[in-house]
Amino acid sequence: MSARRPPQIDDFFTARGWQVADFQRQAWQLYAEGADVLIHAPTGSGKTLAVWGGILKQALLTHPWQRSEAAAAGAQSKPLAAKSRKRTVTRGVPRPPRAAAGPVPAARSGAHADVAGPRVLWLTPLRALADNLAERLREPLLELGLPWIVGVRTGDASARSKRWARQGRFDVLITTPESLALLLSYPETMPTLRDLEIVVVDEWHELLDNKRGVLLELMLAHLRARIPALRLWGMSASLGNLAQAAAVLFASGGGQGRILHAEPGQVPDLQILLPPAGQRFAWAGHLGLRHLPTVLAQLDAQPASIVFTNTRSQAELWFQALSAVWPHAPETLALHHGSLAPEVRQQVETGLRAGQLRCVVATSSLDLGVDFPCIRQVIQIGSPKSVARLLQRAGRAAHQPGGRSRLFCVPTHLLELLEFAAARSAMRAHAVEAKHPLRLSLDVLAQHVCTLALAAPLNPALALREARSTHAFAALEAAQFALVLDFLERGGSALQHYPDFKRLQRDPNDQLYLGDRRQALRHRLNIGTIVSDGSVQVRFGRGGSLGSVEENFIARMRPGDRFSFAGRALELVQLRDLTATVKLARSPGPLVAVWSGGQLALSGQLAHGVQALLEPCQVWPQEDAALAQVLAALMRTQSERSQLPRAGALLAEWIELADGQHLCLYPFAGRALHQALAALLAWRWGRSEANSFTFAANDYGLVLSPARRCALEASQIGNWLTLERLSEDLAQSVNLAELEQRQFREIARVAGLLPPSQPGKAARSLRSLQASSSLIYQTLREFDPGHVLLSQARLEVYQRVLLAEQLADLLRSLGAQALQWLRPDQLTPLSFPLWAERMRGQLSTEDWKTRVARAAAALEQAA
Repeated sequence: MSARRPPQIDDFFTARGWQVADFQRQAWQLYAEGADVLIHAPTGSGKTLAVWGGILKQALLTHPWQRSEAAAAGAQSKPLAAKSRKRTVTRGVPRPPRAAAGPVPAARSGAHADVAGPRVLWLTPLRALADNLAERLREPLLELGLPWIVGVRTGDASARSKRWARQGRFDVLITTPESLALLLSYPETMPTLRDLEIVVVDEWHELLDNKRGVLLELMLAHLRARIPALRLWGMSASLGNLAQAAAVLFASGGGQGRILHAEPGQVPDLQILLPPAGQRFAWAGHLGLRHLPTVLAQLDAQPASIVFTNTRSQAELWFQALSAVWPHAPETLALHHGSLAPEVRQQVETGLRAGQLRCVVATSSLDLGVDFPCIRQVIQIGSPKSVARLLQRAGRAAHQPGGRSRLFCVPTHLLELLEFAAARSAMRAHAVEAKHPLRLSLDVLAQHVCTLALAAPLNPALALREARSTHAFAALEAAQFALVLDFLERGGSALQHYPDFKRLQRDPNDQLYLGDRRQALRHRLNIGTIVSDGSVQVRFGRGGSLGSVEENFIARMRPGDRFSFAGRALELVQLRDLTATVKLARSPGPLVAVWSGGQLALSGQLAHGVQALLEPCQVWPQEDAALAQVLAALMRTQSERSQLPRAGALLAEWIELADGQHLCLYPFAGRALHQALAALLAWRWGRSEANSFTFAANDYGLVLSPARRCALEASQIGNWLTLERLSEDLAQSVNLAELEQRQFREIARVAGLLPPSQPGKAARSLRSLQASSSLIYQTLREFDPGHVLLSQARLEVYQRVLLAEQLADLLRSLGAQALQWLRPDQLTPLSFPLWAERMRGQLSTEDWKTRVARAAAALEQAA
C-alpha cells in the first residue's frame, strides 16, 4: 500500500480478492449521508462489512490521515490481547494517552484525537456472536491503520473488559441488550457516550417479537433523546414483515429510515434424507437416532460440519450417540448449547475458528451470524419448524459472499418429510415468516425506568415522552404510566407498608431517583428480560463448572445417581445451595439432562405449506420426484382410510377404537393454537353434553377423546366453531387463575418484584421463587385487584398463552370452511401421531412405546 495515499476500504477487499457488492457500496453512501438504515441481506452476503465499511470509509475521509510510524508498526504487528481468560480487548495500533478531564470537542479532529467514549455501539442478541464479531471488526483496522480499540462487554467478558466498558475506553463496544441496560444503570456511562456516532443492531429479527426487543426500543429512545445526531442501523437476514420491522426500529427517530435490500443470493443446496427403497420412516418420533449411520457417513464426507438439533436434550443425546461411534480423534467432536458454561462454549467456538473440529452438535446457540469459514455443511436433525430458522442454520456453511450453503435434512418421522419439502418450497420462493412486535409490556417499562433513575435523577415527564416515542409504548396512556410509577415508588396500595417494595423516591424537584445501595444492587442483579426456571450449577468437586441444568430435573436425583450432561457421563455427589457437585462416571446413566419448554412449534406459514403439499392435485417439481414418490404412499394410505385435507375445508375424523372414541380435527395452524382450540372445544362439548375429555395437539391438528362413549354428528362441530362468548368460554376452559399466577411470576421477575439471589449468598431455589410470587399474587388479588402487574398478567395470558386474537381469526376461518366429515374404522397417518401423543399422558401397565409400536405396526401393515 502506497505511503502517499491514504488506505481505502476498497483496498481491504482487493487484497482478499473480494468484490464490493452493490448493496455494500450503497450502504457506504447512505452512511456518508447520515441516514438510518435497515439492511436486509442473505446470511453470509457481507452485511457486517456493509455497515463496518461505511463507518471506516467515513472515518478515513473526514479525518486528516496522518499515519505515524508507530501506527504503521502496530498495523504490521500481532494484536495485543488483554491479559484475561478471554480475548475481549485488542489494540489494533498504539493509542495515545487520554486528555485530562474537561470538555470534550463535539467532533473529533483526527484519527488520533482523544476519545471520550465509544464511537460505535454494536448490539448482538447472542454472546456467542460477540467475540467472533470482534475479530472481524479488528481485521480491517490493522490494515487501515485506525487506532481504534474494539472491546466486548457481555456476561461472559473478563472483569477487565467490563471495567473498560464502564470507563468508556473502547472506540467500538460490542455488547448485548442486557449488558447495555446494565451499563446505563451507572452514572458514568452516559457522559462517555456523548461522542457516540452510530448504534448497530445485529440480527434485529431475533429481538423484534420479544421483551428483549422492547427493552432495546426503550434504550434506543433514551440514547436518541440525548444524542440527536445518532445514526441507527439494523441488520437482518430473514424477515417476512420488513416494513414493520423497520418502523419499530426507527420509531424513536420519527420513523425516518431506509430499507436496503441485497440480492437474494443462492438458495441453499437442501438435500432431504429419504428412506431406502421398500422401507418407510417411523410414523411418529422426535430424536432421529435411527439415522445415526447415515449422519455419520455425511460427516465423514466433509472436513467440518455443524449438526443442529432443536432442543438441548436432543443435542446431548446425539453427541452421546456420535461419541460412541466416532472414528476420528475424540477432541474433533464437540457439543455446544446455551446451558454449558461460558468457558466450555468459548473453547468450542475457538476450535471451530481454528479448524480443529470436524463436528459440533449444537442448538440455536450457534445458528445466528457466527462466521466459521471451515464449516462445509450443516445437518439439521428433525424439522426446524420455521423457514427463517432453517435459513439461518443453512447460512453457517459457506458463510461468505457468493457461497452456496449445503444443508442435509434428517426427518425423525414420516410427516417431517412434508415439513422439509414445504420449507424447501418456501426457500425457493424467498418467503419467510413475519415476526410481530410486542406492545405495552409494562414490566419492561418499570425495569427501564428504575435503570435510568439509578443512573441519574429522572424527570417523569421526559421519561413518559421517551417511552411514547417507541413503537412498543406509542399508545401508553398517562394513567398507565402513573400506575407504573406508583408501583415503583410504593409497590401499589397493597404493598405500600413493606420497605422492600419502595424503590424510587422523589427529590424536591419532583425527580425520581434510586438512592438505596441495597436496592441498587438488587436492581442490577435483576436487569434483563430472559426469564427461566430455577437452575442448578453443575461443578466438579475440585472446581470447574460444566454449566447449569434445571432444578426440576436434578432435584429428583439422589447422590450416586448417574446422568449425562455437557457430553459427559456424570455421577451426582451432592446437591447443596443450588450447586450440584459431580464426578465423572464410568458409564452413562439412564438419564439425560432435560429442559422444559423444549418443543418448537411449527410456524403458521410452514403449516399451510404442509397442507398445500397434501392437496390431491399437488404438482411436484421434477427435482422433487423422488420425494413425491416416497410421500405418495403416505397420501394413498390417508386417502384410502379417510381423505386428504383440501383447501377451504376442515378435515374431521371420528374414530371409534377399542380404547375409546377420538375426534381428530386438522386446521394446520400450529401446536400452540391447536392446544388452545382443543381446550375451548372440550369445554363447549362438555357444556352441551356432560362428559370428561382428554385432548392432545400437534402442529397439524388436535384430538378430543370423551371418557364416556357418546354419539357425535357433524352439525355439532359447526356449533362449537363460533366466536360467540369466546372470552368467557376461554376463561372457563382452562384454570385461568393458575395460568395468571404462572404468568405473573415471569412478569414480577422482569419488573423487579421478586428479589434475585445476592452475591455471596445461597441461590434462591425455584420453589422459593414460586412461594414468593404466589404469596404476592394472592395478596394483590385480594387487596389490590387493579394492580398494574396483575392486569398485565391477565392480558398476557389471553394474548400469549391462550392466543385469543389468533384463535378468533382461526375460528372465523374455520367457520367459513366446509366440513370434511369422515368415520374411519382405524387410525390414519394424520391421526396416528395425535393418538400417540395422547397415549403418552395416560397410565397403563403396558409401556407407552410398546402400545405405540403395536399401533404403528398395524398402520404399516395396512399401508
